[in-house]
Amino acid sequence: MNIDIDLAKGLKTPLYWYDYQILQATLDEINRCISGTPVKVHYAVKANSNKKLLKVISEAGLGADCVSGREVTAAINAGFKPDTICYAGVGKTDRELILGMKSGIAYFNVESIEELKVLEQLAEEYGYKPNVCLRVNPNIDAHTHHYITTGLEENKFGIHLSLLAEAVEFSRNSEFLNLVGLHFHIGSQITDMAPFRYLCGKINQLVEEYERKGVEFKILNVGGGLGIDYDEPDKNPIPDFKGYFDTLLSTLQLREGQEVHCELGRAVVGQCGSLISQVTYVKQGIDRRFIILDAGMNDLLRPALYGAHHKVENLTADKDSEIETYDVVGPICESSDVFGKDEKLPLTRRGDLIALRSAGAYGESMASTYNIRPIPESVLV
Repeated sequence: MNIDIDLAKGLKTPLYWYDYQILQATLDEINRCISGTPVKVHYAVKANSNKKLLKVISEAGLGADCVSGREVTAAINAGFKPDTICYAGVGKTDRELILGMKSGIAYFNVESIEELKVLEQLAEEYGYKPNVCLRVNPNIDAHTHHYITTGLEENKFGIHLSLLAEAVEFSRNSEFLNLVGLHFHIGSQITDMAPFRYLCGKINQLVEEYERKGVEFKILNVGGGLGIDYDEPDKNPIPDFKGYFDTLLSTLQLREGQEVHCELGRAVVGQCGSLISQVTYVKQGIDRRFIILDAGMNDLLRPALYGAHHKVENLTADKDSEIETYDVVGPICESSDVFGKDEKLPLTRRGDLIALRSAGAYGESMASTYNIRPIPESVLV
C-alpha cells in the first residue's frame, strides 16, 4: 500500500486513507475471474459505505448487497443500478420493504416466514410483485469468530431447514411474491475453502430435493465471507478470488440458466484502507511502554469488539533505529481500547504517524461518535 507521508503529515488525524490502485486492482481481479461464468458479485455495502469507494465499485460493474434502507439509497445514489441490488437483513421494517419495492431492486433475501407474510401484505397493498430469495440457515460452522458466524442453528439469521418447505410453499402460492432463488451466508473472514465446499454440497442437496418437487431456483446466492490477510497485507493485497470462485463453480452442480450470486465485502475493500493516527504520548509504565494514539476504538472498533488485530506500522520513525516493544492503545476511557500488545516497532516518539493496516472493511463503517469524538475524515488517493 502506498501512503504519501508528506501528504499524510498535512492532514488531520485520525484519518482513513484509501489506496485507489489497490481497490481498482482488486475489482479488476474479480471481474477477470468471473468473466464468462454464471457468477455475479454484489458488493456488501455494510463493509464500507464511503461514497467515493461506492462510486468506484459501481463503475466496475458490481451489484450491491444491502442490509438497510439507507444502504439501498446510498447504493443507488452512488450509481448502482437498482436491478443489481439485493436486500438482506433479519429485521427489515415495513418502511424499508416498501422502499426496496419502490426502488425496483433485484430481489429481497427473506429471512423468515414472518417476513414473507409482511412482504406479501405490503406488496398487495402497494401493487408490487417483488422477487424473493429464501435465506436458508444451513447449520454450517465456518470456524470463524463467534461474533461473525451466521450459519449455525443458534444464530438469528435465516430460515431453519425444517421450515424451508413451508416457506417455499408459501412463496409459490402467493399472487404477490415471485420466488427466484435460495440465499445462504455462513460467516465472515473465512480463508479456508473447506466451509465453502461444504456449503455448496448442502446447496446441491437442496436443489436436487426441490427439483424432484417441481421447484426450480434461478439464483443460488452463496453469500460472502471470503477473508483477507491481516498479518501480511503487502504480500497478499488481493485475496484468492480465483480459488474462491473455482471452488464454487467446481462444487456446485448448476443447471442450465442458473446463476451464482456472491456478496463480497471485506475481500473487496479490506486491503485498500488504513487508519492513520498520530502518537499523542509514549508513556512508560512499570513493566510496559504504551504508545497512545489520537485514534481510538470509536474510530476502529474491530479490536475492541472481537479481539481483531490490524498490522501496526510506524510511518515516520527511522526504520534503522532499534526495535522496541510497545502496547498500542487509544485515548478512550475503556480498557478494551487497545490496538495491539507487545508490538515490535522502531523507536517511536510523540508526533510519529502510525498506520493501522487492512482497515478498509468494518473500519469507517463501524465508527461512532463515542466520547463525542468526530467520525474520521477520509481520502481516496
